[in-house]
Amino acid sequence: ALINGLSQIPPHQKKTVYICQLLIRISQGKSLGLQFEKDQRISPLESALSFWTLLEKEEIKLEKLHEDIRRLIQIQIVAVHMENRYFKEAAEVLERLFTDSESDKPLRVKLATIIKTKDPYVPLLQNFSYSILISKIKSYVELFMKENETNFLTQEATKQVASKGLEATAWQNRPLEVNENEKSYLETKQRFVLSIILLRDVLGQMQKSCLDVDSSFFWMYINCLLDLNNLQNVEENGVSLPCGRKRQRWTYQEDLELKSGVREFGAGNWTKILVHGNFNNRTSVMLKDRWRTLSR
Repeated sequence: ALINGLSQIPPHQKKTVYICQLLIRISQGKSLGLQFEKDQRISPLESALSFWTLLEKEEIKLEKLHEDIRRLIQIQIVAVHMENRYFKEAAEVLERLFTDSESDKPLRVKLATIIKTKDPYVPLLQNFSYSILISKIKSYVELFMKENETNFLTQEATKQVASKGLEATAWQNRPLEVNENEKSYLETKQRFVLSIILLRDVLGQMQKSCLDVDSSFFWMYINCLLDLNNLQNVEENGVSLPCGRKRQRWTYQEDLELKSGVREFGAGNWTKILVHGNFNNRTSVMLKDRWRTLSR
């Protein structure tokens, strides 16, 4: 959006930008000294209301939630001014906030009366508090995130679970005698599905906390990606999975990479070694087996 401008991005991305603009203004809503607009009279919450208006135009559902959030923002714009004893500014902002529509009139009259009392602790302002506004905004954003999943890894994982998982189940439920090749194929598919499930769990964990490169979850995640990528490469290159992965000789250069990786990360950290090394379509299990051979 910054590079190409809002007019050049897809609608769902435009909505994401609007939400980010809304959230930063809501989070700074009580800081009247902070300016987001050229007009210095416009408080962060009043600026947030303009983006909320844009979001309302982007969708037609959630009308009740839209109305609740709009009303809460309007009330809190006035409330924040009153809490800071800016009663004159509160009256001025009230004139900007409301049109002459009949639907706005009851709330406009109530807020005008409150401003005249110069009491920021009246029941109306307490019943539509800032914390309630935050809660409503969070509810809206959570709905948006559920309906507009942008993590392509989770999307692809879901698709693969549906296709590969069902295929593996079909193999498992076959009444015929399963030979060794088919059994190996089934086990590969089942491991693939388990990797997908683990990947989704790790992605969920990543959303809850920031993972660093030394985190065990991080390397579980990387390992899942490598396993999925290796399986995809095998299928795309036409190698029959029931017969297992094609055996390929270890090159002198690969052995050097493995030794270097063990020196740097230690024996047992096969996923780290695999990620940082230059190997030809290897897995962490292959690295472990090769190291056992070299150690003899």
